[in-house]
Amino acid sequence: MPKAKTTAKAGSAFMKPLTVSADLAAVVGAGPLPRSEVVKKLWVYIKKNNLQDEKKKRNIIADEALLKVFGGKKVVDMFEMTKLVSAHLS
Repeated sequence: MPKAKTTAKAGSAFMKPLTVSADLAAVVGAGPLPRSEVVKKLWVYIKKNNLQDEKKKRNIIADEALLKVFGGKKVVDMFEMTKLVSAHLS
């Protein structure tokens, strides 16, 4: 059976450098950055500042900088986080 062709390439949209909003840049640094790098840097920031809920590891507790990125939400789960971060990339 032949292998299915994939549409994702090394130069896919996932790796395309994007403009980072000022609020997000305060957390991950100035862009342009690919989405994958933004998520990586976001997790470095979260772990460095101990913002992951100890009991529910999927939840992120926003500090002052992340409140701006998360639209004022104090607690966000990691899947919602990626959706909220997308609004800060163009």
